[in-house]
Amino acid sequence: MGLANLLISQLRSLMWGWEVGMAALAWLLIPLVAAVGAGLWGSWANRTRKVRSDGPELDGYARFREAMEKSHSGT
Repeated sequence: MGLANLLISQLRSLMWGWEVGMAALAWLLIPLVAAVGAGLWGSWANRTRKVRSDGPELDGYARFREAMEKSHSGT
């Protein structure tokens, strides 16, 4: 009977170690999956930048600067 208890306790400690290892692996996988997801989102969000360039934004900024530099008469 003592031998059976010894084997069961060894099996229990072996299973506990496996569960701790899997929990640690899961906690390490969470940031890895988040980093891969962030990289995919970044590449998807930047997909039209290469085609369109910054031309329209710079033109709009130039028009804004010109409007702000005009002198306002009467005030």
